[in-house]
Amino acid sequence: MSRYTYDCPVRWSDLDANGHLNSSRYGVLLEETRMRMFSMLVPSDPTERLARNFLLREQSIRYQYPLEAWETPVRIEAWVTDVKRVSITFHFEVKDDDHVYATATAVVAGYDSIRGGIRRFEQDELEVFNSYADTPQAVGS
Repeated sequence: MSRYTYDCPVRWSDLDANGHLNSSRYGVLLEETRMRMFSMLVPSDPTERLARNFLLREQSIRYQYPLEAWETPVRIEAWVTDVKRVSITFHFEVKDDDHVYATATAVVAGYDSIRGGIRRFEQDELEVFNSYADTPQAVGS
């Protein structure tokens, strides 16, 4: 399994009144991680980009320890746990050398904004997803 690691900056605006990373901001950090993880799949042509979008279908976050330090980036590790023709499931750990602050799962589907509906992933997308899979999966057409 190949994990994607993103050293994500925590900004002052991400903190709540107690100096902890606001729970609502975890989703934003996970989104940043997914976007960077699969940036090579974003087409340069604007029309093709609309036809090959991604849609967050489901996300679950389990908070384990308050993240208080924001002077240094927090490490987010991500990997794929399930690959299907129309959706992939991610697992995340938000951590540093001392703590795992949160774990999360997310299900992302392919979406065609031109047609206005869920789409099947292309073979090049499936290959990239599988490169981060804990167990690479053969997905039929």
